[in-house]
Amino acid sequence: MGNTCCGVCGCIDQASIGVIERWGRFERLAEPGLHFFNPFAGEFLTGVLSTRINSLDVRIETKTKDNVFVQLLCSIQYRIIKQNADDAFYELQNPKEQIQAYVFDVVRAHVPRMTLDGLFEQKSDVAQAVLEELEKVMGAYGYNIEHILVVDIIPDPSVRKAMNEINAAQRLQLANVYKGEAEKILQIKKAEGEAESKYLGGVGVARQRQAITDGMRENILNFSHKVEGTSAKEVMDLIMITQYFDTIKDLGNSSKNTTVFIPHGPGHVRDIGDQIRNGMMEASSAQLSSTDQGDLLDMI
Repeated sequence: MGNTCCGVCGCIDQASIGVIERWGRFERLAEPGLHFFNPFAGEFLTGVLSTRINSLDVRIETKTKDNVFVQLLCSIQYRIIKQNADDAFYELQNPKEQIQAYVFDVVRAHVPRMTLDGLFEQKSDVAQAVLEELEKVMGAYGYNIEHILVVDIIPDPSVRKAMNEINAAQRLQLANVYKGEAEKILQIKKAEGEAESKYLGGVGVARQRQAITDGMRENILNFSHKVEGTSAKEVMDLIMITQYFDTIKDLGNSSKNTTVFIPHGPGHVRDIGDQIRNGMMEASSAQLSSTDQGDLLDMI
């Protein structure tokens, strides 16, 4: 329901306030409801003001301390003070333009002191500065500033693109760091696995050779005791030749082998047997020598 008025009476809507004049001079304020006027005494309802909260959007272009041009979108929420509605009615011809001018002045005085990153972080400080200035100025004209919001900060498109590229590069760098750390851990674990595998393989080979040595020793002893007139050297040669032919047989049975043959013959087998036997004898001699030295040290 809107405000209605005739020459004798007037109805003022809720959330509104009327301005009554007598012979062109301000007489009083009219609260919401029905009011009667005396036109013969010069009383008239001159105007009606809304006491609702109004919103004014202001777009300001300025630059920051680091010379970046930005646009700030501010939303100013204000309302008329009922007790001072006559000042709001008579003092300002266009209150929106007045508010906008003060917002421009305050924002362009504060933003050039901040960097672009600081502006994003401290936009509430800019809003507070605008609020304090407007309350001080507009309060004298019958307006109360309810809230001021810095709705958006819009840098130049090229600056926004550069900021996005910087952020993307930082995130890519961080991702590469994490990827490098993961690869490092993988390589370390792989190296530890290979080291453990080689260690266990060496232990297995050592045990295998020890078992072969023990078996050969046992075979030599058994053969020497059962067959009279045979020496350990002859038994060793027989075992080596047997193993040689077993190896040739295994290679012949395998269809997928990459074995490289070298010149060989029975004489070569005998040479190999001599080398193995000499190695075993040298090892035994070294072991006996170390034992003798230990006994000598104990005696001292």
